[in-house]
Amino acid sequence: MTDMPYVALIGLDWADQKHDVCLYDCAAQTQEHCVIGARPEAIEAWAMQLRVRYGGQPIAVCLEQKRGPLIYALCKYEFLVLYPVNPQTVSKYRQVFTPSRAKDDPTDAALQVELLRKHRDKLTVWQPASPMLRKLQALVEWRRTLIEDIGRTTNRLVDVLKGYFPQAIDCFEHRDTMVFCDFLTQWSTLSAVQQVSDEQLQQFFCEHHSRYKDCNARRIECLRNGIPLTQDSAIVESSQLMVQALVSQLRSLLTSVRQFEAQIDREFNQLPDAAIFAALPHAGTNLAPRLLLAFGEDRTRYQTAQDLLQYAGIAPVTERSGKKCWIHWRWGAPRFLRQTFIEWANESRKASLWAKAFYQAQKQAGKTHQAAIRALAFKWIRILFRCWQDRVPYDEAKYLLALHQKGSPLAQQILSQA
Repeated sequence: MTDMPYVALIGLDWADQKHDVCLYDCAAQTQEHCVIGARPEAIEAWAMQLRVRYGGQPIAVCLEQKRGPLIYALCKYEFLVLYPVNPQTVSKYRQVFTPSRAKDDPTDAALQVELLRKHRDKLTVWQPASPMLRKLQALVEWRRTLIEDIGRTTNRLVDVLKGYFPQAIDCFEHRDTMVFCDFLTQWSTLSAVQQVSDEQLQQFFCEHHSRYKDCNARRIECLRNGIPLTQDSAIVESSQLMVQALVSQLRSLLTSVRQFEAQIDREFNQLPDAAIFAALPHAGTNLAPRLLLAFGEDRTRYQTAQDLLQYAGIAPVTERSGKKCWIHWRWGAPRFLRQTFIEWANESRKASLWAKAFYQAQKQAGKTHQAAIRALAFKWIRILFRCWQDRVPYDEAKYLLALHQKGSPLAQQILSQA
């Protein structure tokens, strides 16, 4: 093992309170275990000991994180070369030798060292993206977390309103909005809103940019003719308090999302590849940054479009055993990345003629909506990969012309729909 490019190999099983470490000395071919604290000071002291012990020579570290507190703490030490692995990789490797599924942190650290010693050619060194790209990645993911919180808060709010003021739910199709928050802040019971005039309600809706007369008339009629679900003060008064608490949370979340979106837009427009993804049909200010992050800035990361299709989980998996062969959904894939392509493929139908025609052809062939959208995402990724590699924005007219010149059945379908 002395021909290894590293002076030591380290497996690091992390936890909230402590980290189990297994160190393999390549020269002495010995293995040792220790436990370090999770505080920054403890990690710093441990790293400095390694620097002194091995004179700053490169050390390989295997850990079950691609981002998080531990990798953030270790990436500042230039002599540590990080090999992040999927937790499932270590788990499956452990089960090979421990079918009982017994688990122990020191054992996992030793297994990570074994992965480095015997299978390092199958592992990838962690190469951090540029600070601007990593900042955009964090902003986009935190925004997604806030959106999920908005969904949970809105569902709780609707659940409370069902118990005493269901008319408020009937009046607003979209409840994750400021107008819904403002309405409930002013009138949190049916009796309260029935005491104001129709003109006041009309003015409220107009001030909140809801100027559709038929919609506002329907809302006012619903509120005016409504009958209280209950007049039990114990239910109404306690529910009112809960509604105001949830409205306050929802308002704060909506404000935060707007702040994140403004910052995302600023960061996105500063990146060199922004124009490529901003030009995509119906990508908008939310999906364009996510698509840019899906491809990244390292054009050697994916050798072919198929590499990205497989990593994102859009390409299906084929399994063969004996005479049997079956194709199924790819389970092991980054969920957020897959959602990005699926959501944008669905949106693209609204602005792309060929995408709409392709989806309709898939539906006519008997595919479900989700299967048709995944097929559309599959086709889009192949197109985007070429645009990304060539650093050229997508051109709908150019692609339609190419379809026509090739005599594609899709081109014929588009002409028939025109």
